[in-house]
Amino acid sequence: MASVPSLASSVEQRVADALASALPEAGATDPLLRRSDRADFQANGILALAKKAKANPRELATTVVEGIPTGDLIREIEVSGPGFLNITITDRAIVETLAARAADDRLGVPLSPSAGTTVIDYAQPNVAKEMHVGHLRSAVIGAAMVEILEFTGETVVRRHHIGDWGTQFGMLIQYLLEHPHELDHKSEEEVSGEEAMSNLNRLYKASRALFDSDEEFKTRARARVVDLQAGEPETLALWQRFVDESKIYFYSVFNKLNMDIQDPDVVGESGYNDMLVETCELLEQSGVAVRSNGALCVFFDEYKGPDGNPTPLIVRKSDGGFGYAATDLSAIRDRVGNLKADTLIYVVDARQSLHFKMVFETARRAGWLNDEVKAVQLAFGTVLGKDGKPFKTREGETVRLVDLLDEAIDRAATVVREKAQDLSEAEIGERAVQVGIGAVKYADLSTSAARDYKFDLDQMVSLTGDTSVYLQYAYARIQSILRKAGEAKPAAHAEVALAPSERALGLHLDQFGELVAEAAAEYAPHKLAAYLYQLASFYTTFYSECPVLKAETPEQVENRLFLCELTARTLSKGMSLLGIRTPEKL
Repeated sequence: MASVPSLASSVEQRVADALASALPEAGATDPLLRRSDRADFQANGILALAKKAKANPRELATTVVEGIPTGDLIREIEVSGPGFLNITITDRAIVETLAARAADDRLGVPLSPSAGTTVIDYAQPNVAKEMHVGHLRSAVIGAAMVEILEFTGETVVRRHHIGDWGTQFGMLIQYLLEHPHELDHKSEEEVSGEEAMSNLNRLYKASRALFDSDEEFKTRARARVVDLQAGEPETLALWQRFVDESKIYFYSVFNKLNMDIQDPDVVGESGYNDMLVETCELLEQSGVAVRSNGALCVFFDEYKGPDGNPTPLIVRKSDGGFGYAATDLSAIRDRVGNLKADTLIYVVDARQSLHFKMVFETARRAGWLNDEVKAVQLAFGTVLGKDGKPFKTREGETVRLVDLLDEAIDRAATVVREKAQDLSEAEIGERAVQVGIGAVKYADLSTSAARDYKFDLDQMVSLTGDTSVYLQYAYARIQSILRKAGEAKPAAHAEVALAPSERALGLHLDQFGELVAEAAAEYAPHKLAAYLYQLASFYTTFYSECPVLKAETPEQVENRLFLCELTARTLSKGMSLLGIRTPEKL
């Protein structure tokens, strides 16, 4: 694996060296290099340096330019305005750098020098409950961050903190005990997610109705909660049936989302039961938590309720029951102590921000988090309907995630069928899944996580605009060109002059590694989505302005095929980091 320095970093180094020799007393100075529409790059760092050294910025700029060698990397530099440097790179440097990227499996993207261990808590469905549109964002954003961080060399531990504990299980278990065949399967063959969910739904509704209407059943159900918490074997065995049945359903949904979720990664609330008492003892002994009206609480000066009184984090209720805080704090102890994580990421709805601020602050006071070990909530906004209100069905119900995904696949099938020239029905069906699921993921990931976004399927599967279908078509179009190339093979020719749209495409391709590093450092998959959309746009311009197979010379044909192939590989890699497939034909 050879990491390839980007053109920007090479230019930056040249300018920094020239700045240092023009004003040695100033020490290292950032050249403030950025892409520019006047030239390939503009360096703005001279203004700040001149101010510091009380020098004339234009004169200093002229001195700096004299100290920068040109010819191999930099074609020309001009001083503009009050002391900006406009820098144009040689065509040769662009092609040679891209050739070095193409020679590497990782496209020359370096591994992060500061890689550590990150636990990502995402995709957290509840046992015996249907997954709805709100579960979509946590799953999609979390899965993309797993891929992006792993690509940068981070060791990532996935955690699905499913809701598998709590008082509602008393009601469910008691009902199953009294109606033992409610979760039986129709046949011995593999059970579908739909069948598992309809079993659970039916049982949930029936037990709820009985709980609300029959006082004696309610009493038995409440006693059953005590048995569950005490770990009574028969009760635990029935509880396990609910978890297993729910997993059949969860996995069918994740499968539809093309997400790989493994059993060991699913550690629900119940996974931390054995730690809860000790967590409370540690917090109380250290004075981080105090007793208040019989409950064990942590207080914060900065968080107050509407009445002006402090809002505490309740770790243990006055009746001895544990709240979410006890479980979340125990999970932090486990992830830091046992999994040796130095970063914890929680992909959780922004509406839970206050809870997580309090939990993280409590963990810091207890010494479980510190300067070396940090926790971050990657908070996400709400999925809205076209009307801009939270997404509901016409009947005002929460939208089932499965229905939404099926509808996306149906819409995508229509789009694929209209465009498909030589695809069989089976291939159209397979592409429809890749396009439909890709469209749903991309719409989510191309919006900054913290913002709400409108769920508009017509827009998502559109062939124009900022959609994954646009990117998938760009990729498929390149594959089609490469198939038609015949004898001509992609090859980099550094002596071939580049057209403006080839230069623009090449410079953008070269920024892939820097962009991935930025998306990883800021937990911002939307930045990667934006980069890929720009890449497809640059490619579209190149494709319309530069004939590939009918270029003027054989070298130019090969060089353009080389640019096509590297674009396809970069698109495919970038999209796979977002969890989106790139079909070879569309």
